[in-house]
Amino acid sequence: MAAEKDPQKDAEPEGLSATTLLPKLIPSGAGREWLERRRATIRPWGSFVDQRRFSRPRNLGELCQRLVRNVEYYQSNYVFVFLGLILYCVVTSPMLLVALAVFFGACYILYLRTLQSKFVLFGREVTPAHQYALAGGVSFPFFWLAGAGSAVFWVLGATLVVIGSHAAFHQTEAVDGEELQMEPV
Repeated sequence: MAAEKDPQKDAEPEGLSATTLLPKLIPSGAGREWLERRRATIRPWGSFVDQRRFSRPRNLGELCQRLVRNVEYYQSNYVFVFLGLILYCVVTSPMLLVALAVFFGACYILYLRTLQSKFVLFGREVTPAHQYALAGGVSFPFFWLAGAGSAVFWVLGATLVVIGSHAAFHQTEAVDGEELQMEPV
């Protein structure tokens, strides 16, 4: 019997891994394809955070070159840094969690209601877009009380500082033939 339980225990953690759970949470479509492309082009995190690769640029030209190359090279990593900052902001703000719960709860109730019958308000059928706008309007006071506006600007500012600092100070790899060449006039 103990041998029968071990394969089940081994299968459970595998079913809960991020690589199998995340695609199930996101419905198929453009969003899922975009996320799959980002995951496919992510660079190794070891080289992304390698402290030996950070140095001060010598001049403004090198700074600009680093910014452009690193943003292009580590684009997928930067997307996940941005998503991590959003997650941090939401998890550390209980009131924002409540506001998000109210919004998604209202959307879910509207979704269930439209499965049963058409939503009619004052004798007129309400389209799904208007229903979700109504859910946003109902949850707006909760977002305002939770300070969602300041959270958005905090996330944008923190993202610019973290990504800008990384892109500016992380050394680029020298690739042959990729240097900009001046053409004689």
